[in-house]
Amino acid sequence: MGKLTTHILDVSAGKPAARVCIDLYKVKKGGSEAEETANKLRSLTTNSDGRCDEPLLSDADFVAGQYAMEFHIGDYFDALGLSLPAPKFIDIVVIRFGIADGDANYHVPLLVSPYGYSTYRGS
Repeated sequence: MGKLTTHILDVSAGKPAARVCIDLYKVKKGGSEAEETANKLRSLTTNSDGRCDEPLLSDADFVAGQYAMEFHIGDYFDALGLSLPAPKFIDIVVIRFGIADGDANYHVPLLVSPYGYSTYRGS
């Protein structure tokens, strides 16, 4: 079985982003194209290395489908005491992605600053 992991790096400070709350959702399409639901599966917080202490999904919970991760980056920058304009340019980063292979590992890293972010599929 595969697993889902993440890692957050604060590129503006050149260090891992610790104590960031991450919410994970399973996204399901409804009867029409515009209709969908997002069921919250869990919330985790990154450790001092910018990683979660356990996979976001693994074992029997790791199944193919559409997912979304919400990274509460605005709260992270607030905790650092940065003086940012209100409203923040980036507050919650939402990454929607698909898991096609339940036997593969999916790693979704986030590189972030107060004014930009990037991600990719790692392994």
